[in-house]
Amino acid sequence: MKKTVFLFAAAFSITAAHAQNMQMTKTGKISFYSRAKSIDKVEADNNEVLSMLNPQNGELAFSVLIKGFHFESALMEEHFNENYLESSKYPKSTFKGKITNLSTINFTKDGVYPATVDGELTIHGVTQKVSAPGSVTVKGGKIAASAKLQVKLKDYNISIPSLVADKISEDIDVTVDCKYEPKS
Repeated sequence: MKKTVFLFAAAFSITAAHAQNMQMTKTGKISFYSRAKSIDKVEADNNEVLSMLNPQNGELAFSVLIKGFHFESALMEEHFNENYLESSKYPKSTFKGKITNLSTINFTKDGVYPATVDGELTIHGVTQKVSAPGSVTVKGGKIAASAKLQVKLKDYNISIPSLVADKISEDIDVTVDCKYEPKS
């Protein structure tokens, strides 16, 4: 885990001066839900999301291990890892981007601030540009961020066998929630 944090921080390329104000979490949450027409619900949570936020310039990054997503059904989890996301071949997903409306967010004043994040999302070895609406909450000096976006499976070369096509939507709803702490 220390190696992952080191590589993540190096890739984020933050200067020492900025690092003093960096916010970080190792327990962020990413959830996804498939809005399929069948009665089966396809949803999973990952509560081991590594994320860093630089309030000074709005840079934001996430790294998540695919095997960290957990389902109600062990069989769904197995199919997700082996057949769809191929987590042995593509073990993690990443996002690197920036809050585009940073000037409207006051990280020193309690409040809920609308935010828009633009960046690059990598899933299944494919990187796509994404933009997502969300919010930044400041309360008692603590920062939290959340966002919702839709991911099209075909954009990331994730194919669904026709046998289960009616159970899994091509568009997956993704929710991100992170509570940050100052990086020490």
